[in-house]
Amino acid sequence: MFEDEFAIRLSKLRINKGVSARDMSLSIGQNAGYINNIETGKALPSMSGFFYICEYLGISPSEFFDTESDDPQELKALIGNLKRLDKRQLHNISEIVEALARNG
Repeated sequence: MFEDEFAIRLSKLRINKGVSARDMSLSIGQNAGYINNIETGKALPSMSGFFYICEYLGISPSEFFDTESDDPQELKALIGNLKRLDKRQLHNISEIVEALARNG
């Protein structure tokens, strides 16, 4: 992931959470323009700053970099629920998901 992709990913995840860049910045203990500076490519977070960002978004660092998922929190909740199903239920859900994916 390049710097511009990092900024885009952060912006998308923040917007999905429904929070402003200013509010997010202040919530993680930074100055009001911190997230905006990252999203506009003026800065990159430190490693600890990145971990605070992930914690605030409720995702792991690997989920941050998984750009195939627009809503990693929702995906994490879904996987957690899938783990509680028995084999038959899981098979049925798998068939539904495959049909949905085929039909776009």
